[in-house]
Amino acid sequence: MTVDQATWRRTRKLGLTAHDPEKAFLGYTLYTPMAGDGTVYLLDMEGNEVHTWRMPLPPGLYAYLLPNGNLFYAAKTPVEGESLFPAWPVFKGGAMMEVDWDGNVVWEHRDALNHHDARRTEAGGAIYLTLEQIPEELRARVQGGLDGTEHGGVMYADRIVEVDADGATTWEWHAKDHLDPEVDVITPSDMRDEWSHGNTVDPLPGGDVLVSFRNISTVARIDRATGDFVWKIGWDVLSQQHQPTLLENGNVLLFNNGSRRRRHPLIYSSVLEIEPQSGKVVWEYRDSSSLFSFLSSYISGAQRLPNGNTLICEGLPGRIFEVTPVGEIVWEYVNPHMGNIMVFGNCGMVFRAFRYGPERFPQLG
Repeated sequence: MTVDQATWRRTRKLGLTAHDPEKAFLGYTLYTPMAGDGTVYLLDMEGNEVHTWRMPLPPGLYAYLLPNGNLFYAAKTPVEGESLFPAWPVFKGGAMMEVDWDGNVVWEHRDALNHHDARRTEAGGAIYLTLEQIPEELRARVQGGLDGTEHGGVMYADRIVEVDADGATTWEWHAKDHLDPEVDVITPSDMRDEWSHGNTVDPLPGGDVLVSFRNISTVARIDRATGDFVWKIGWDVLSQQHQPTLLENGNVLLFNNGSRRRRHPLIYSSVLEIEPQSGKVVWEYRDSSSLFSFLSSYISGAQRLPNGNTLICEGLPGRIFEVTPVGEIVWEYVNPHMGNIMVFGNCGMVFRAFRYGPERFPQLG
């Protein structure tokens, strides 16, 4: 045990820390330690590791279960040449893989500029985030951020790419063509090497795309046909958010990191359900014991479960927990698998976590 690991074990409990079987949604929890070697874990309700996938590349940054029972895994490939900017090696991806129960790769696509998120599509391909350099004239007009922090004078923005089963590009979208440099302002304390910093791309039924841009505290729905925004939720509601998902009622559920709020001096995280057209918050989870007991300034996510509870991934400490609609914690697990990540050091960070019903895993009997 290293000194860092000893510190973690003295200050917190790892593994399963809470379980109320009467109120928790019965199923299996899937997660991937960001600092791991590429092992994806499946837990039962008692916190036992009932299955693992041993992937050939480290995570970049997570995996989720497909409708056919296979795993879709976003992997990290080595940086090619000089890094785009200092933080690029932390959150870059580079490879997308579908694997079966035994970890055999059945489909793969690579793009060295992929980062943060990728989703398998019904057409047999994938849609994912990449970066592209924006023109100097536009860079000079983008507002916000720390002056002079463009890496080598260069600023990047997101480009969304969709490919078919053969890897051919079938659709793409460029943030630089749709964001407004005077409205979509970078958070004042962020670096200016990125304008948008996407962390979610989610294809919706009917073809539109849900996106999340951390550096401008914005979640938006993109009209696939025109590329225009159907609606946007901005910094007046959000603060450096992650993992928005569209619920069946049309609302958006997301993890609001809260690290750089513009309208509140305190730093705290929350999970919000928002009516997107009005921006009204219709449900919120905060820690009831202390405003500062629930905080992850980076990564993280939330999933609405079939019983109405919400599974929350407090990413930086690697804490995964389930709450009822009134905020009662009915299941909790802290990732015990530590590793080193540039900038963050020795940690148990988890980008996202998911709970699936028992029927999704016939292999487990």
